[in-house]
Amino acid sequence: MEKLTPARLKALDDDHLRNLSRMEQSNEDVLVHSSDIPGGYTVPPHRHRRTQFLCVFAGVVLVETNRGRWMIPPGHALLIPRGLEHSVDMVSDVSMRSVYIYSPEGRAASLEPTVLEVTDLARQLIAEALKKGDDNGRTDLARQLIAEALKKGDDNGRTELVMALLLDEIGRLEERRLGLPFPASGRLAGLCRDFVETPSPAAKIDDWAKRLNMSRRTFTRFFREEMGISFVTWRQQACLFACLPRLAAGEPVTRVALDAGYESVPAFTTMFKRMLGTSPRAYLTSRKAA
Repeated sequence: MEKLTPARLKALDDDHLRNLSRMEQSNEDVLVHSSDIPGGYTVPPHRHRRTQFLCVFAGVVLVETNRGRWMIPPGHALLIPRGLEHSVDMVSDVSMRSVYIYSPEGRAASLEPTVLEVTDLARQLIAEALKKGDDNGRTDLARQLIAEALKKGDDNGRTELVMALLLDEIGRLEERRLGLPFPASGRLAGLCRDFVETPSPAAKIDDWAKRLNMSRRTFTRFFREEMGISFVTWRQQACLFACLPRLAAGEPVTRVALDAGYESVPAFTTMFKRMLGTSPRAYLTSRKAA
């Protein structure tokens, strides 16, 4: 990873502020922005007047709000509601694209952050939107979409078509459970932070209840009230949350599974499929091919 010197950090901060100012002053209904940012950099807390579709092409991003933390691995995106303050942590070197949507309809009207799996079509449309009429490097899929819908259209008409198709495709993307609710403070927050650092699928409700001086029943009710989900569901999500950056970095599945406390790779694979709909190896292969 690139060494982040004070001068480099200042340059990154300045670049973020310029881009934020430009986007907030624009009257366009849809804006698309491309970013390549070194690992270790954190975009400080900020908010947008548009809904943001933050799509990760390479690397792993961690978005934090007062409602929780969301991990975005390659091939996924986070829908961030307009007006929601958030920070963005680059877990590794990152290449990402953001679509900023002013429309109050469809998915852009969402009030909760949502992780979505990005399709090849959405990826192609984002790349096309960034070209702004430049045909160099345009994909066959994009050419076909444009040719079929606008036989003799100008660049403005083509751009509007691409944006309309992109918004429609965003509305069709499948949700993935990569959000991790996180308490803002208190003893429970400490337990959650410790768990994310050293995850274990064997963590037991009784142990956590004892550490908080609660009965099992009281703890179970307290945890759900604080987090919005059960302890077991949170534990599964937190395990995956901790493993994804290592898998994305190319570490062997076996090592990651055993370090996470799973007795076997099949047990880890079962959890992974339940959460992401595919096996770890298939997931990594698809990310490399993207």
